[in-house]
Amino acid sequence: MANHKATKKDVRQSEKRRERNRYYGKTTRNAIRTLLSSTEKAGSKDELNKVLSMIDKLAKRNVIHKNKASNLKSGLVKRINALA
Repeated sequence: MANHKATKKDVRQSEKRRERNRYYGKTTRNAIRTLLSSTEKAGSKDELNKVLSMIDKLAKRNVIHKNKASNLKSGLVKRINALA
């Protein structure tokens, strides 16, 4: 375990960040899952904008890589546009 005051603080901070990142990541995954399960295109467009914003925020916070964010967004847009 850490012995220095600054190192103990760093451990506390990293634990907080980890929990926050897990929360945002899980929330975004659930939103993606909900979006993919929708069948009508009209309601999906509004939901798509919210999910794309969530993905961008994850990439900005370095929770996911920017290329993974781009791939996720691209796949979601293709999937929603394919709905009839």
